[in-house]
Amino acid sequence: MNHILFISGGELVLVMLLALLFFGSKAIPDIAKTLGKGLREFRKATNEIKREINEHTSDIKKDINEVKSTVDRETYKMKHELDEVSSTVDKETNQIKRELDDASSLDEKDSENEKKRIEDYPED
Repeated sequence: MNHILFISGGELVLVMLLALLFFGSKAIPDIAKTLGKGLREFRKATNEIKREINEHTSDIKKDINEVKSTVDRETYKMKHELDEVSSTVDKETNQIKRELDDASSLDEKDSENEKKRIEDYPED
């Protein structure tokens, strides 16, 4: 079954016969020629609109890509700087931990020495 724009073959023949009756056999080629020109102009206008849209959106796309690359570049710089700060903080934290551990171990040794001294010399 042949359907063109929801019109079956029998309906299409009926429309052609009605057009032939209303306009006559000499006017139909002129009507077809005029419809062809109209469709051609419509396509041309549509293509022009598409071209204009693509032209303007390409500028927008270019601007967006520039902004994106700038943001990516700045984000990379910030990440690198944060990594450096984080590394420095980790080093300082580890150093403080070592110093605290050393101090704690010295306190324990002093405490043990004090206990020994008290045990050895309970009269002091």
